[in-house]
Amino acid sequence: MADGTATRSGLLDTARRAAESVADPEMPMLTLADLGVLRGVDLAGDGTVTATITPTYSGCPAMAAMRDDLVARLRDHGFPAVRVRVSLHPAWSSDWITPRGRRALAEHGLSAPGPAPHRGGPVPLTLLPVRRDLACPRCGARDTEPVSEFGPTACTALYRCASCLEPFQHVKEV
Repeated sequence: MADGTATRSGLLDTARRAAESVADPEMPMLTLADLGVLRGVDLAGDGTVTATITPTYSGCPAMAAMRDDLVARLRDHGFPAVRVRVSLHPAWSSDWITPRGRRALAEHGLSAPGPAPHRGGPVPLTLLPVRRDLACPRCGARDTEPVSEFGPTACTALYRCASCLEPFQHVKEV
């Protein structure tokens, strides 16, 4: 391998590690990589780093913060030219949350999503509450009840455990 190729490979690895370490602004126990929104990191011949992200949903208000945090982190790691590209295809799925990310959610008292519904087609819009069979992230009991389909973020729903009486957030399946 030529020396320039080795250097480029090392720079790309540094850029990837830096981008993969950026925390999600709404759920800071997760990195963008853990959440599955960081889709790729590329290094152009002129040294420009392009990070590609996919929003959890099209109206996600955290996208600007994700972009700004990625740019700042990559610049802090010595990459002055940074571009963040948004990719909408394929659409993000909660199935992309890594096992490490799912553990981090549970460790912080959030219920991780189950398998995404309706793979291969659109998710039907319904105004009725979504029935989920959840385990409480605190005590493990399955006797849970919905409080609200909307939590502090649009990506979460609020539940309460009937056994330990603790409220918890559930990250929605998409």
